[in-house]
Amino acid sequence: MIVNNSLEEVKKRETALSVIKDIVENRGRSFLFDLTGLSGGFIASPSEISLLETYVGPAIFEDALQDVGISHMGGEKVLPLNRTSSGILATILTLVQKDSHVVHYLAKLPAHPSIPRSCSLVGANYTETDIFEEFSIPENTSLVVITGSTMDHEVIDEDEFKQVIEMAHEKNIPVMVDDASGARLRTVVFGQAKACDLGADIAITSTDKLMPGPRGGLMAGRRDLIDEIKVKVNQFGLEAQPPAVLAMLNGIRNFNEDNLINSFTRKDQLFELLSSTFNNFKKTPTGVMITPEDLSGEIKVSHNLSDNDLAFIFSFILLREYGIITIPAVGMPGASATIRFDLSTSDAFNLDLDELSKKIESSFEMLLDVITNEEKCREIVFSF
Repeated sequence: MIVNNSLEEVKKRETALSVIKDIVENRGRSFLFDLTGLSGGFIASPSEISLLETYVGPAIFEDALQDVGISHMGGEKVLPLNRTSSGILATILTLVQKDSHVVHYLAKLPAHPSIPRSCSLVGANYTETDIFEEFSIPENTSLVVITGSTMDHEVIDEDEFKQVIEMAHEKNIPVMVDDASGARLRTVVFGQAKACDLGADIAITSTDKLMPGPRGGLMAGRRDLIDEIKVKVNQFGLEAQPPAVLAMLNGIRNFNEDNLINSFTRKDQLFELLSSTFNNFKKTPTGVMITPEDLSGEIKVSHNLSDNDLAFIFSFILLREYGIITIPAVGMPGASATIRFDLSTSDAFNLDLDELSKKIESSFEMLLDVITNEEKCREIVFSF
């Protein structure tokens, strides 16, 4: 195996960032194409930047974020965080007792790793399922979790969403929704209601996913729970700092639903182009993807690499050769190794899909050339 543990995932990411820096410095930003769907952004005017002081910034921008955030997410109050994972951790620290149960329903396993990891920190018993008929809430359950849209953009059925909330509330158990991309994907593309409008007590979204905001999290929900969770957030330094709050505010203000809708139609064109060469690409709501297992299925050459290793190497070839950024190269430890080409990002708007398809095919041929040479594969992933 090339990547064996979380430390090596961190080193892999460091290599990718070094490659990105080199491309920007030597070939220019225009040579990069961020197709992760997580490209985010930082929109701010000079007059706004001048207010980014330790106490002035929160006074101005957190107050403004309340109205904009509630409009975007629903609920009674919002809370800006430095990461979605931070909001998940703070919620579990606040609401979950040691030895109690946390049960999680999502459209497709696995859940984001921050959820079971947070449960482990408090000593809770954590279970997850993607089979609705098998979902149940045992006695001594502190929290029910729902994922609106998975890391690979599998979207929950809205009727099941509502039924899980009803089951929890019948037992007076709060519901937290991990709506990282779902706050936009579910609502805009699939026409579902906001999580809080469906009855969720807490919902959390990532402000860089499918919108021009910063890497950060925004929590919405019941005022009393938000206030309780905010105590933990401040105790552990999980709150978003003024620059991120400003960027969240302007990211939501500049969110354009048409970009998601346009990517929803363009994905069909890219899928058709790739299907002439590959058998295992699948459509996502905003692009196409190939899982590590499906990528392995495209390869007929004998090798000793794991499926995830293949995805990492492929992702690095795309980055090094063509400036195409995908999640396996830059993702945090535990992130999905599925390679997604998301067409909702600003870099993708004017991208020629025929050219993109050819670059993907060329990168795959390069992958086939190196997979029997493990040392060369290590060099691609770890050397700069």
